[in-house]
Amino acid sequence: MRFIVIDGLDGSGKSTQAKLIEKRYLSQGESVILREHPSTDNDYGLKAKKALLGRGTINRIKASVYYAMDVIRSVGKYNGQADNLIMVRYLIGIAYLPLPLAKFLYWFFTIFLPTSDYMFFLDLKAEESLRRMSPRNEEEMFENRDDL
Repeated sequence: MRFIVIDGLDGSGKSTQAKLIEKRYLSQGESVILREHPSTDNDYGLKAKKALLGRGTINRIKASVYYAMDVIRSVGKYNGQADNLIMVRYLIGIAYLPLPLAKFLYWFFTIFLPTSDYMFFLDLKAEESLRRMSPRNEEEMFENRDDL
């Protein structure tokens, strides 16, 4: 099984690239599961999204914890279930936690969660990310110059 991770700033084209990769493998007759986080098909993803729309330290922590639980759920449920598992956003979402906690959790998760030989980070300047996000109706807490 190929485990493919696509990450990057909001507006960098993660979902677009993931769908192109999905289309390619499907055209070759391979099965594909595409997961985007936070996802909308479970409580962890929904709670992460709700916290992202809030403000303050508590919502920052809740968003990161629920996000991590959403990712863990996806890995547990879908790992090995298809020829290709594509994750849009993976462990980088915990980077918004306070640095000591983010470092610990990243170390912890890399022990128990699979790592990818196919990991892509779509690089984009913060200014361009903000420009691309400007038409959106909802603004998440990390969608600002300092956090990007």
